[in-house]
Amino acid sequence: MKSHRHFVSALVLCAVTAFPGVLQSHGQSYPTDDPVIQQMWEEGINNSQTEVLAHRLIDYYGPRLAGSPNLAAAQDWLVETYESWGVPVRKEEYGTWNGWQQGTLHVDMLEPRVRTMETHLLAWSPGTNGTVRGEVVIPPEGMDGESAVEWLSTIRGKFVLLSAPEPMCRASQELEKYAREETVERIDSIRTANRRAFGARTRPIVMATEDSPTVAVDSAGAAGVITSRWSGGWGVNKVVSTSAKHAVGFDMSCEDYGLLFRLIENGTTPVLQVSAESQDLGVVPQFNVIAQLTGTELPDEYVLLGAHLDSWHSASGATDNGTGSITMLEAMRILKTAYPNPRRTIMVGHWGAEEMGLIGSSSFREDHPEVVDGLQAAFNQDNGTWRFERIEGQGYLNSAAHIPKWMAVVPRELADTILLELPGPMNNSGSDHTSFVCAGAPSFRLQSPYDEYRQYTWHTNRDTYDKIVFDDLKDNATVAAMLAYMASEDPVRFDRTRANLPVTSRSGRPRQVGACRPARREPR
Repeated sequence: MKSHRHFVSALVLCAVTAFPGVLQSHGQSYPTDDPVIQQMWEEGINNSQTEVLAHRLIDYYGPRLAGSPNLAAAQDWLVETYESWGVPVRKEEYGTWNGWQQGTLHVDMLEPRVRTMETHLLAWSPGTNGTVRGEVVIPPEGMDGESAVEWLSTIRGKFVLLSAPEPMCRASQELEKYAREETVERIDSIRTANRRAFGARTRPIVMATEDSPTVAVDSAGAAGVITSRWSGGWGVNKVVSTSAKHAVGFDMSCEDYGLLFRLIENGTTPVLQVSAESQDLGVVPQFNVIAQLTGTELPDEYVLLGAHLDSWHSASGATDNGTGSITMLEAMRILKTAYPNPRRTIMVGHWGAEEMGLIGSSSFREDHPEVVDGLQAAFNQDNGTWRFERIEGQGYLNSAAHIPKWMAVVPRELADTILLELPGPMNNSGSDHTSFVCAGAPSFRLQSPYDEYRQYTWHTNRDTYDKIVFDDLKDNATVAAMLAYMASEDPVRFDRTRANLPVTSRSGRPRQVGACRPARREPR
């Protein structure tokens, strides 16, 4: 079935503007005289608490890696915050994860000149147990299995580069804007060649050891493993984890990594001095935080607002997913003030370990079949700071009957920028909404613009408080509260009938809804 994208967008606009008694207040127009909607606007827009809440979560508690004390402290703060508002809240244990706390990292190049390098410790990396000094090496070209084993025997106490170098660290949009077309093409071809060549360097290591290059180098006694995952923008790298158990693992900026690589390629052996601290905390329990306003008429039917609380660790987890967490936290504050006795039960799920594979939300799905069965609608937010721009119907036919009706009460200042794609594609990947879509439950993603987010803040070392656009954040929290209110009050239960999925070119058959994967409740 074709998407109702344009028709439904027009329907929303008509619904928002079709009330003859439009109310004006503080410059905005209410498409309804519903006092709950008006109070939600006042709370969400004129009495927003998003900046205060975001400062505490993002600046004070900081990054919230699964298994870290930071995440545990942030979860306790959520519980305290909800309790201070009179919102019933609980922590639900769902499993365990590897506990880890990062400490300080300092990396200096000492030869051929002195330079302090821009680096970030990779998650679950061991420390150095003091200051370590060593040469920097690259896997040589032209190895076979035998020579790879021989080379591994020479790297004890050395730092090994294990990423392909970038030919240029300029953001692609500036390069495409100012450089000649043939220059862009040449740089792209060099990048492709570099990656292919570096793969040829490391492949013999994998063949000889039957391990990843990182594990092989770690087992050979290297002092450290250095990688660089440039994110394509100025000063941004994607910083995740290492599988090394003994060698310190850290990510290095595009610029500094390229410097080391060029020095070695031109016959100079750099020397680094590294001091890294971290703490292995063993296996620790993991939790979701669940806040709830119990329904007065239909307590066994649910509206679920969701956002993952965990983040990667190299910055502050501001837009992935501090903004989603604050959106839903603030939405519940608005609901408690303007709609404290909902018709259906309204819940907020602050999920744990999304970055490890949707673990918190999928565990909740498994632990609470009654919520999945009784779900009227779920709304999830997980990508950046900008205003909501799109809601996809996830292939549910009746999303076109419900979502425009719910959006019709949202003031046009908030609704006009949101495109509805209904019934839309079935997006069974990417974030916590899919933990419920796979079970046939109506779960929708409140989508913000993606490109700039993916380049500059998603999993990067620049995902900090100063990237948040608070005018948009308070709009999003207000919209989320209004959607929860309307879904709760809707006299009609959401029908879960799916549209016909498109035929895939490979099989010639309609695409199938992916089955739910079992929650991974323990570390491997």
